[in-house]
Amino acid sequence: MTIQNPPGQIIEIEAQKAASNNGFRLEHGIEAGWLHYGSTTAEVKIWLAASSSQGPWFLSLSHDGVSQELKAKISLELTGPGKATFIFDNLSELYAALGAAYRLSVSLPDVPFRNFQKETVALPKSTEAERLVVQRVGQNIFRAALFEYWNGKCPLTGISEPELLRASHIIPWAECETDAQRLDVHNGLLLSALWDAAFDKGLISFSEDGVVLVSDKLTSEAYNNLRINKINRLVGLTNMHHVNLAAHRERYGF
Repeated sequence: MTIQNPPGQIIEIEAQKAASNNGFRLEHGIEAGWLHYGSTTAEVKIWLAASSSQGPWFLSLSHDGVSQELKAKISLELTGPGKATFIFDNLSELYAALGAAYRLSVSLPDVPFRNFQKETVALPKSTEAERLVVQRVGQNIFRAALFEYWNGKCPLTGISEPELLRASHIIPWAECETDAQRLDVHNGLLLSALWDAAFDKGLISFSEDGVVLVSDKLTSEAYNNLRINKINRLVGLTNMHHVNLAAHRERYGF
């Protein structure tokens, strides 16, 4: 399979629109038929190409972490300038992948941790009150990163109202060994308030394949209100999620 080199005008217009609409507004020119874009807020760089304006479209990424977590079909026939290249049948699929790539690039480790370091480097940390201020900064950064990572909605209920969502640590903040662990999105879930409370108190947990596990301490009334029998399994878990959830299950005796 080949791409247009140089890309046609329609391909350039569609690629620029797709990139810009998903946060990649810096244009870096053309490299052997690949249109190169970047962002002022995301580390990942992208390259776009197409066989024709009707597709298939190709996306090549510079970021290992984003490439590993992006749910898309790897291109086996065409290798791009980045570390991994994906193929899409149409622009709709490409748009979805670009949005996911941007969200991952601004939330994956160690971006939240570096943001935390920048925002707290000049803050005093001598007294308990000062340390609480630093902690609140970190928790706000963590919450924002989880919103990006989980696309702004609870993966169990689909609830997307920010006021009803909680940034749930899997391993509690106070028990994390480092600030990097505290700010790691793989140590968190974005859950609706009731699910967060149940998870935080060990009334529910998740198996390695995302199935909800229920504690004997959960009352039948709470079980019904959580509608556990109608909840699909938690999808999108990575190996690091698995490690942290194993610790959560052990902590609460699942």
